[in-house]
Amino acid sequence: MLDNMNKHQGFTVFITGLSGSGKSTLANNLALGLSGNRNRKVTLLDGDIVRKHLSQELGFSKEHRNVNVERVGFVASEITKHGGIAICALIAPYASSRNNNREHISRYGGYVEVYNATPIDVCENRDSKGLYAKARQGIIERFTGVNDPYEQPESPEIVIDTTHLSPDDAVHEVLTYLKQEGYID
Repeated sequence: MLDNMNKHQGFTVFITGLSGSGKSTLANNLALGLSGNRNRKVTLLDGDIVRKHLSQELGFSKEHRNVNVERVGFVASEITKHGGIAICALIAPYASSRNNNREHISRYGGYVEVYNATPIDVCENRDSKGLYAKARQGIIERFTGVNDPYEQPESPEIVIDTTHLSPDDAVHEVLTYLKQEGYID
């Protein structure tokens, strides 16, 4: 548990998992849950929005994906350094870039990795855009989980499978952890 001096430090919640696993839903609901009665600003960094506004020139090669994740990590570290709460929701498929973010952000405050471990078949069934089907047909190259790897986190603070877990229950799990560890009251 964090000591009292660090109780109101900035921190980052980094949510990672496959496309369709529920990262954005969890992140949005968590942001709402944290913003209501806290003295700290909450910033949501969603992968789709970041790609559109901060990383639009990047493709989906391993190098470009790592650059995207590290950009998000830099922004999150600045938020954390200044006492805010950063909630990041990205596929972030490679362990190396996630580990680099953990190391960098932890210099400035707390870091909580949430692995959304929803199985790929559930993610595919949720896919309203048909991205998984296009990847399986070879129309989309380098699609994480189909024709590009997803390296599962080795030791995330929280593991959530949203197959049978409601969005409210998933948020409750994260908030409970944050309270137990002294990040929030």
